[in-house]
Amino acid sequence: MTFPEPSSPESLTFAELGLNAALLRALPTRLKYPTRVQQLAIPAILAGRDLLALAQTGSGKTLAFGLPLLHAITQHIEQQRLQGAKSVPAPNALALVLVPTRELALQVTEALQTVAGQLSTPLNIQLLCGGVPLEDQLAELTAKPQLLVATPGRLLDLCKQSHISLDSIKHLVLDEADRLLEMGFWPDVQKLMAFMPKLKQSLLFSATLPEALDTLAGKLLVNQPLRVEAHRVNSVVGEIEERLYLVNKGSKAQALIALLKQYQWPQVLVFISARDDADAVAKRLDKAGMKAAALHGEKDQTVRSQTLADFKANRIEVLVATDLMARGIHVDALPVVINLDLPMSAPVYVHRIGRTARAGAKGLAISLVCHGEMATLTAIRSLTARELPLALLADFPVTDKPSEKVSDGAVDGKVERKRPPRDKQANRRSINKHSAKAFIGKR
Repeated sequence: MTFPEPSSPESLTFAELGLNAALLRALPTRLKYPTRVQQLAIPAILAGRDLLALAQTGSGKTLAFGLPLLHAITQHIEQQRLQGAKSVPAPNALALVLVPTRELALQVTEALQTVAGQLSTPLNIQLLCGGVPLEDQLAELTAKPQLLVATPGRLLDLCKQSHISLDSIKHLVLDEADRLLEMGFWPDVQKLMAFMPKLKQSLLFSATLPEALDTLAGKLLVNQPLRVEAHRVNSVVGEIEERLYLVNKGSKAQALIALLKQYQWPQVLVFISARDDADAVAKRLDKAGMKAAALHGEKDQTVRSQTLADFKANRIEVLVATDLMARGIHVDALPVVINLDLPMSAPVYVHRIGRTARAGAKGLAISLVCHGEMATLTAIRSLTARELPLALLADFPVTDKPSEKVSDGAVDGKVERKRPPRDKQANRRSINKHSAKAFIGKR
């Protein structure tokens, strides 16, 4: 399905986007001008069109859909009042935002509540996700929220048990839509849509556009569908400086410690693929005298929330996180992101490094790459259309030998060598350990 392209807007103010006066007064004072994705998306959403919006991580996607939702809900409430509907019971939720992780759900909720809390019209936003006692959420639902922010699993459980109704939903947002697909949530999303009216506005927001999402958008978006691209698809924020170092696989932890001690960054987010490795690396950093902690999906929700809060408050210097957490970590002015290993999925690289250089700030992304990750690096180069040359790290000579031809950007150029038999067996074990199935299962 082909989406018509919007005209490119000039630099606009929030008032010129069509938002109501009450919402404009409620905006935080730091928001002077809308970002490009907000300029492109807000008028289209206010016009009632279905939308696929593609924009880089940290470019303001939450308010790009959040402000029009708040606008529509406040308008609906005011219309009810004018029609003398004070005695009519509060309606079920009018808008739903589905996100892939608990941390992202909390982040979105907090961002929208910051604005909604300043409105003169009372507006209730409800967060629904796992890891929170069901009884607490049921009690909060008695307040009849007009806007829901939820993870698919918890919301589906509530719908099946008839604790909540989605029959009044007029606006559906799939935030981080690519991640919802990648993490296997689409079957749950389809089941949830069966609880909603067929006639509703559907909005998909994403930083990357895998083929599966492109196909899905063509089927899901039917009401004057519009596709907007605030930046080139799958691109990396220009304010991010990327450095990639070739190191021995067994030297990565030592190299990480050396970098942290050398530069003394106030805050560093380290990404790693395996849950068990995250705990081990955090302990190693702690022994090296750094305030470090691990964050992954197997930790209790209370621990996850406290760990993230401690990191944001600078009580933790180094946070070692798995990709499950990549979409929910938002820290203002986070200076550095380090990939201790490259992600198996190239789009995840874009999301990982997008945790820095948010909202126009500058940031640094460092990746420690071993010979066994060359195929992954090639995929990342292809997706982002960036050269991403490899450099050598001082005091960490590379003694491992490549098992296959190294791409043009590699330090050694195009070299084809063979490992001794024992190294081959070790490499097979490594590949098996970090296969796609093992990678997903250990989040």
